[in-house]
Amino acid sequence: MDKKQSRLRRAKRGRAQMRSKEMHRLSVHRTPRHIYAQIIAPGESNVVASASTLDKALRVDIGYGGNVAAAAAVGKAIAERSRQAGVTRVAFDRSGFKYHGRIKALADAARENGLEF
Repeated sequence: MDKKQSRLRRAKRGRAQMRSKEMHRLSVHRTPRHIYAQIIAPGESNVVASASTLDKALRVDIGYGGNVAAAAAVGKAIAERSRQAGVTRVAFDRSGFKYHGRIKALADAARENGLEF
């Protein structure tokens, strides 16, 4: 089993537990250059809010999107956008990625700006 398959297996396990809770989930995906976050509605798979390092509003302030500072900016943006959509409580879906570095920075910034998980 290679690295990607192991990550996807971990992600599948986590999402199965989140499905049983029936709540919005904050799904995070990262690549070496960018990080993406989405708030997904339970059951429907509709995206309620999203933010990434590719957003024009964030891109000006961030510069390079593959660092902890960029992840924190995306976390702040997703928290603000989810509050505007009326979502304050979510389950954190790290998509099988380890909880450190950019993933942790995004989660901490989202918590500081009003998201509960």
